[in-house]
Amino acid sequence: MGMNKLFHISMVVISSLLMLSCNGQSKNEAKGSSPVFTGEPGEIKLVVLNPGHFHASLLQKFSNPQVNDTVFVYAPEGVELNQYLASIEAYNTRSENPTNWVEIVYAGEDYLEKMLSEKKGNVLILAGNNKKKTEYIYKAINAGFNVLSDKPMVINRENFHLLTSAFDSTAVNNVYLYDVMTERYEIINSLTRELVSNKELFGKLQTGTPDDPAIVMENLHHFYKEVSGVPLVRPAWFYDIEQQGESIADVGTHLVDLVQWQCFPDEVINHTSDVIISSANHWPTRITLEQFSRSTGLESFPDFLQKYVDQSSLDVFANGTINYQLKGVNVSVTALWNYESTDGGGDTYNGLIKGTNASIEIVQNKSVDYTKELFIQKDKSINEQTFDDNIAKAVTELQNLYPYVSAEKVSEGKYQIIAPTEFRKGHEDFFGMVADKYFGFLVNRDLPEWEISNMIAKYNTTTSALELIKKQD
Repeated sequence: MGMNKLFHISMVVISSLLMLSCNGQSKNEAKGSSPVFTGEPGEIKLVVLNPGHFHASLLQKFSNPQVNDTVFVYAPEGVELNQYLASIEAYNTRSENPTNWVEIVYAGEDYLEKMLSEKKGNVLILAGNNKKKTEYIYKAINAGFNVLSDKPMVINRENFHLLTSAFDSTAVNNVYLYDVMTERYEIINSLTRELVSNKELFGKLQTGTPDDPAIVMENLHHFYKEVSGVPLVRPAWFYDIEQQGESIADVGTHLVDLVQWQCFPDEVINHTSDVIISSANHWPTRITLEQFSRSTGLESFPDFLQKYVDQSSLDVFANGTINYQLKGVNVSVTALWNYESTDGGGDTYNGLIKGTNASIEIVQNKSVDYTKELFIQKDKSINEQTFDDNIAKAVTELQNLYPYVSAEKVSEGKYQIIAPTEFRKGHEDFFGMVADKYFGFLVNRDLPEWEISNMIAKYNTTTSALELIKKQD
């Protein structure tokens, strides 16, 4: 179906397509009740709400037999909806492994109310303006939708309490709320989790101090970049921290999540007692009008951004650090944004996790040609031969899950854990992997308690840090 035709589909045609959709209807769902998922083809019916971020379409880059080909979209008319539909059309018409999405679109300012009243599907996909996202989540959960939300689910302290209410409502409505933590599926991050759990090699997690944390993580993103081989056009609101969120509330969620997932695997984290914010700060990235125009296609800064404009440049508080204690362990996470990569490095991530027997370092900089690599350095208290033996045993264990993994000694007391690039999945692939994981939870009804508590703890960490910064400013 051509993109231009999608805006003109009548409600009669919508009803017909619903009855005749490619995969059929799930016999287990009755309107107004919570669906029962069995894993049968086509029983998951997606609803996409106001897809203002390219992550919405990435969740549909690959087909899944369990997911119905008919997708219901509710959004205001405009560029963002058009871009989303164009991406889906590109997936449908590509020569290799094309998808078969049929996008049924309602375009109007009352898109939220229309979605809630019609309730055409059973799983809501959210990826767009973060200012409205928590409200979307809360109302959708209470309407009986399962929700798979792009990060972040909340960007300020006020809405954090609304998010916790939404989680409370999931049990009442027998639905699942889950966020898209793609970084868990990156091979170096997965290997790091395995190594931290290897007590013989890694030892115990150090506690560190506020000045010398046991865990340090930093990521760097860029406003202007390519996605799926084409320049990414950002909506103007992406540069508004009141709509997109500051970096520590947005991409910083990945870092906070990795700290919890890698260093406290499968542990329930109590957000009221296990998390203590020590300090936090933020600073802006200056964006010129020329850069803004190149990124958004707009010739001037819109009115809602004027309060951030100084000497013809836009100050975006897209950088920040949170120093905190998690279960007594000192942690520091930093999220950074530059306008554009000037050396071909692209987005990067670097980290350090200190154990009593060894420390794990994740490096993605010029020294490794900006390919994320994993190193492990023994503690000075550990014998060299003992360390060598522990590395050999650890690699043998890793090869049960990752047969292609090996280790290379790069200096005395230091190894590189090697995952060849040809075996690594790309960032865009991770979205399908998250979705498949979530759909499995829906069928098996086995979303772990730690997943729920740790989502709440994660957003408590980011929004509490922002609240502290606000008091300092």
